[in-house]
Amino acid sequence: MKSKDLIQQELRDNLVAAFKSTDENAIAQAFNIFAESVQQNIMEEFQAYQKTADSTILAKRGVHQLTAEENKFYQGIIDALKAPDIRQAFTSLDTAYPETVIDNVISDIKEAHPLLSAITFTNTTILTKMIVNKQGAQLAVWGAINSAITKELSGAIGKIDLTLCKLSAFMPISKDMIVVGPTWIDAYVRGVLSEAIALALETAIVTGTGKDEPIGMDRDVSDDVTVTGGVYPKKTPVVVKDFSPVTYGAIAGKLAQAPNNKTRPVNNILLIVNPQDYFTKVFPATTVRAADGTYSHDVFPYPTTVVQSSAVESGSAIFGLADKYFMGIGAGTNGGKIEYSDEFKFLDDERVYLTKLYGNGRALDDNAFILADISGLTPATLEVSVTNVVKTKQQA
Repeated sequence: MKSKDLIQQELRDNLVAAFKSTDENAIAQAFNIFAESVQQNIMEEFQAYQKTADSTILAKRGVHQLTAEENKFYQGIIDALKAPDIRQAFTSLDTAYPETVIDNVISDIKEAHPLLSAITFTNTTILTKMIVNKQGAQLAVWGAINSAITKELSGAIGKIDLTLCKLSAFMPISKDMIVVGPTWIDAYVRGVLSEAIALALETAIVTGTGKDEPIGMDRDVSDDVTVTGGVYPKKTPVVVKDFSPVTYGAIAGKLAQAPNNKTRPVNNILLIVNPQDYFTKVFPATTVRAADGTYSHDVFPYPTTVVQSSAVESGSAIFGLADKYFMGIGAGTNGGKIEYSDEFKFLDDERVYLTKLYGNGRALDDNAFILADISGLTPATLEVSVTNVVKTKQQA
């Protein structure tokens, strides 16, 4: 019999595969099956808590004390579920997710997904556009605002439209969920949203085309790039065959090139690699054996954070500056409500609901991330230097 963790992982894998397809029905069905599993776990833990009043169950599930606004939001959903005309009840619901719910979802995601924890990932619920400093460290300028200063600053300021990309999540809610109360429905909603957002975002952050989705780290975002049909082209990969100081220094040097011909410090390099490639290529290339026979792994010439992600293609890797990728997501002005949907119905005692979130993401400049070809990466070797010593007659 499969464990719950294994079943959940299989459902996540199916959801990832559905995201990569163009079949909307397949995506909706994968969402539904995954959400059903989350819902079943919630109900089992709720029933166990009812019997035992064991507070560790609450901690495990992440059930917490709701704010007044959150409680009102979820109570409105419960009342709508009880209404004779559910469609009309949900249509009349004006309340969108409280901003704190999105904050909690983002917190849950960061805790479980290293890549999303590493980048600049923020709640943009009340925003439609984000002004960003592409250069990072911007010098203040004393003096008159003349054309030369305007030109100096123009390449350092960017704007990201947060309403262009829509992320839809499907939530089946059974009649049994009505009795669990707002705090447990919150745990269910956050459980579905956290995984749905994380799985969708990780792929988009790594390799999103920019068309109706974020622009991935592996995409060319230079000022003169040619965008065809909303799709940004992939960067030309740099061939990396070893992690010697010379090779790694060249990578760090490229990342240190900021916009407007400026430079910036590189304190840590983010390396994102496919899990299989990590163990077959990166691990052998960064594992060394000491004189006492012990091994040390992830040994790089410069401070590096390694993140494994299935979104990276086999044979490729991405080097970059984590804080130079901005991702914002939230309810926005056009979403954040849980809506009744009769487009997808899989079980008689369940109705499927739809919720929409809006956001966008991209690298703040083209040099912030490097796409690498590591298909020929060689294992680490211990270099031994021998110096010939000429002995004098007296020493002999």
